[in-house]
Amino acid sequence: MSMNHIRPWRNIERRKSRQIHVGKVAIGGDAPIAVQTMTNTLTTDVAGTIAQIHASAEAGADLVRVSVPDEASSKALKEIVAESPVPIIADIHFHYKRGIEAAEAGAACLRINPGNIGDEKRVAEVIKAARDHDCAIRIGVNAGSLEKHLLEKYGEPCPAAMVESGLDHIRILEDHDFHNFKISVKASDVFMSAAAYQQLADATDAPIHLGITEAGGFVSGTIKSAIGLGQLLWMGIGDTLRVSLSADPVEEVKVGFEILKSLGLRHRGVNIISCPSCARQGFNVIKTVETLEERLAHIRTPLSLSIIGCVVNGPGEALMTDVGFTGGGAGAGMVYLAGKASHKMSNEAMVEHIVEEVEKKAAEIEAAEAREA
Repeated sequence: MSMNHIRPWRNIERRKSRQIHVGKVAIGGDAPIAVQTMTNTLTTDVAGTIAQIHASAEAGADLVRVSVPDEASSKALKEIVAESPVPIIADIHFHYKRGIEAAEAGAACLRINPGNIGDEKRVAEVIKAARDHDCAIRIGVNAGSLEKHLLEKYGEPCPAAMVESGLDHIRILEDHDFHNFKISVKASDVFMSAAAYQQLADATDAPIHLGITEAGGFVSGTIKSAIGLGQLLWMGIGDTLRVSLSADPVEEVKVGFEILKSLGLRHRGVNIISCPSCARQGFNVIKTVETLEERLAHIRTPLSLSIIGCVVNGPGEALMTDVGFTGGGAGAGMVYLAGKASHKMSNEAMVEHIVEEVEKKAAEIEAAEAREA
């Protein structure tokens, strides 16, 4: 068994939500928290969009959202859905007919924005299309596009206005006996988002999609999302998430998984524990970790690897990981397997050897899981 196990004091009690399905992916209830991203290609560029979806799925994305701004995009969506390895969510704004067309094209979910989708009559037509084509709906409230009457009532975007918008649209869906929906209340402000999500979590049992919208570039957006989403996940709130970065969608997926992995909520691939390096390091830690991240990216089996430059913390960290390497002297270090010192290895051969040991351990875990199944 992998040493990447959950200790009792690390358990997070997730909010109880009812379960829905977005295509083959269960959302809410006891289902794993789903990781989502969104393509940034032109939807009419079918080949480019499909390529980006496949890259995102390979990185671990459970769901991918595709923008449907016009009729040409609706037509392209049918081919995109047919070629996608994961359920596709159609992003609908302003024109309700795009929602109907997207449902007909095979989208597994429609994201509609209460602030710009139109009146209840138009929403009812989208609901009918979703029901007719076994399509889920996400009510996607955004602080930057709230309904005019709510802005007039509250004076400015705020958590209460966002939650009221979301609950108003939940009522519309439920009045039409439609219950296959999830909801989000996103803002670019971490405080506003967190407050809105906490209020929403108390007001509904619908599955909740988390996001800090328009979080920014890779570094700043990752930090902002980790803080905003991390605190909500720690509280048990959230059934799906998207990290919104001005970056490659694959990077959004990677960051989303890293946030979940840090809280023990999802386990996928190699979790590398490494030191920042200092004058005590027995080898180039930073370059080694960069290389190992690239060489081990293909592994999906959850396991842990410690790469520590010296013996101050190296042996202690290795005790808690599946595979470890601790820097020593004379151009060599110690390899640890299953928490125990195993054998010495030269720094020159260390990368290749660690890749072999990690791949071997992953194969052992997969075989054990296959026998248990």
